[in-house]
Amino acid sequence: MLPAEVLAQAQEAIMAYQNTGMSVLELPHRSMEVAAMISECNALTMELCELDDNYEVIWMQGGGRMQFCMIPMNFLADNDTAGFIDSGFWAEEAFSYATYYGQVNLLATSKAINYCRLPEWPKEVSDQLSYLHFTTNNTIFGTQWPEIPECDVPLIADMSSDIFSRRRNYNRCAVFYAVAQKNVGIPGATMVAIRKDMLDRIVRPLPPMLNYKEHVKEKSVLNTANVFSIYLSLLMLRWIKAKGIDAIEKENADKAKLLYKAIDNSEFFKPHVKYKADRSLMNVCFTANTPEIEKNFLKLCDENNITGIKGHRSVGGFRASLYNAVSLADVKELFRVMDAL
Repeated sequence: MLPAEVLAQAQEAIMAYQNTGMSVLELPHRSMEVAAMISECNALTMELCELDDNYEVIWMQGGGRMQFCMIPMNFLADNDTAGFIDSGFWAEEAFSYATYYGQVNLLATSKAINYCRLPEWPKEVSDQLSYLHFTTNNTIFGTQWPEIPECDVPLIADMSSDIFSRRRNYNRCAVFYAVAQKNVGIPGATMVAIRKDMLDRIVRPLPPMLNYKEHVKEKSVLNTANVFSIYLSLLMLRWIKAKGIDAIEKENADKAKLLYKAIDNSEFFKPHVKYKADRSLMNVCFTANTPEIEKNFLKLCDENNITGIKGHRSVGGFRASLYNAVSLADVKELFRVMDAL
């Protein structure tokens, strides 16, 4: 979801971007306007994540799955081992992609219980690992790590679905990345923040398109950048800064509290994640007690213009995604429809 003011700004830029006489859709990707756009995106990301000067920020294409490939390509040699925490579908995907490039060690998983809670974070992590990868929020099953743990090896985090949703210590990560379309903008761009020392750890010769160092060197325009997606990300980053991370975190907590309370107290629904400490503030996943209730609720949602509520096929039921631009009023409307069932 995008805020109304962001959509209005994007609409204006489609017709005319600043004083260029061109639409934002027509800007050359190597123009000074796009360079300024990327530079401001980077500065806002650094500021909002409270990163020190030891990080580089780049904007790439290919989504999360491209990062699943590039991370082991760059940082996992054939005979080295990377560690993984499997807390859901996307964490498992990242693990499986890494097997093409080196050795992998699954340190913890909650797959056997259908990811209805987070796995236990390992008490000890071998310092022989090249890196440890985890996913901060799980969109399909509705679990979330509230904090970024400390780690003795380079920590790499997929933060695609909850970046900028709460205050965190991002400096604990050696690398973190996020696809834009959850909390940062629209599909087509992926933000990657890399600690500078990681660029010296690239373990194999790679073509420039697959080498993080080359993307940093070319300031995110090694190839033709997705200018419009980056522009929408810029508008969202400005919106996030204006609203403030603390205010966003409080509102996200209020939205989730209201919805989980409705589910916990309902005679019709039950939460997928029963352990409250593991519940996601971004994706509230729940099921109906009977197929008939599920059918009736989907019909009621459709009649009240509530879309995208159907859950992932691996879990079933329903999923309410409470990303930053979803308002408390939106959640109250869903609550009203649930109460009317």
